[in-house]
Amino acid sequence: MTSTVARGTMPLAGHVREARVRATRAAVALVIGCIAGYLLANPILDLLRSPIEQVALDRVASLNYDTITGAFDLKVRVAMFAGIVLASPVWLFELFAYVTPGLTRKEKRYTFGFTAVAVPLFLVGCYFGLRIFPRMVELLAGISSDEDTTILTASYYVDFVLKVVIALGISFVLPVLVVMLNFMGILSARRIRRSWRVIVVVIVLFSALVTPSADVLSMFLVAIPMTALFGIALLITHLHDRRAAKRARMAQAAVGIGKESAPCSA
Repeated sequence: MTSTVARGTMPLAGHVREARVRATRAAVALVIGCIAGYLLANPILDLLRSPIEQVALDRVASLNYDTITGAFDLKVRVAMFAGIVLASPVWLFELFAYVTPGLTRKEKRYTFGFTAVAVPLFLVGCYFGLRIFPRMVELLAGISSDEDTTILTASYYVDFVLKVVIALGISFVLPVLVVMLNFMGILSARRIRRSWRVIVVVIVLFSALVTPSADVLSMFLVAIPMTALFGIALLITHLHDRRAAKRARMAQAAVGIGKESAPCSA
């Protein structure tokens, strides 16, 4: 009875206070990550500039700054995106820890498991984005005629690339969120199983949007691992629901046996 009452009874003020504390921790980690990202901005920009240099072998192509402060602004923007990636272990843990207050003490230990899985998946998704974006740039820049000049605004170009990288990183974490919602009792395995066709279609559409490659190879390189991750998430939720149903049946049987034996003991 005590465990039932203890779950999900935190008052609103407690939720606000906890959100403030965890947001502060995540913000501090992001600031530290941004500082490190600023120090690493030049190597990151060299990496992002390499597809433009490849395009420049066939035509006039270059990154351009449209304001006096453009170079500094771009460096700060790169530092912010790098900070998000570098601070991902902290803000992912704080996110999972905040949205799982309804779990029992034993189940809360899964928060560390969620973080331990989500962080590598987020980094792998970002890595996929970094591997794919050069092909995207070459394809999109190659649409224009050879007589044309490709002059790209540096801020727009870097925003486009980094948003693709972050979006892929987040998409690889979504299966972990699905499992977490299942452990919280919000999303059942049966409901996920009924929606598997919709999930696959969404994955394919998302992969096509972030990888506009003519040979569709890049699209499958993103869609296949994402589909596999959702398949693994579905398997985990199925096993968890089956185990929970078994525990419920055993508890119900124990209550029934207790009721039957009560008159005898009297």
